[in-house]
Amino acid sequence: MTDTSIPRADESLDEEGTEPIEASDDTDAEFEAEEAEEGGREKKAPAENDLFRQSEIAADYVEGLLDILDYDGDIDELVSGGRPVVEVVGARLQNLVGQRGATLEALQELARLAVFRQTGSPSRLLLDVGGYRATRRKELAAVARNAVEKVKEYGEPVRLEPMSAFERKCVHDVVNAIAGVESESEGVEPNRRVVVRPVD
Repeated sequence: MTDTSIPRADESLDEEGTEPIEASDDTDAEFEAEEAEEGGREKKAPAENDLFRQSEIAADYVEGLLDILDYDGDIDELVSGGRPVVEVVGARLQNLVGQRGATLEALQELARLAVFRQTGSPSRLLLDVGGYRATRRKELAAVARNAVEKVKEYGEPVRLEPMSAFERKCVHDVVNAIAGVESESEGVEPNRRVVVRPVD
């Protein structure tokens, strides 16, 4: 039987308490760059079946949460872009998303902890509820393009509002695909933001 009990916040450490799992969403471009540089270590990419196993564990955990909360939703587990993904679809799930996705981010961290408890390895699991992330990507693409237009028009950097790592990654992807501009993140969580600037 799969353990779907809710992990406590202090269970982000392994049994010896020596190796915390990454607390922030590692979709941010800088995170992956820093991780690659740290100690010069090379990390072997998980196999497809291992990734799918992670999505199954997370899906079981999320299903347990829905039962506790008495919410109805269809849960799909899959692997996309080299990472495990769990999608929850259904009516009246907005409370699981929260304001600007804050609740969704917290649920994603809990699901990652559930995977960590069973596998012993940090997970890059992506959780989506009600298609929120796809909708948010479109909104952020418009924000990014608007910032690029201002940068090109005035030649000055544009600082966007603070965003989650997922949101910053969406903006970086759009900006990096446009010639003549570049983007980077500055600040510390929860006030980390994207800055779009002209390329010198």
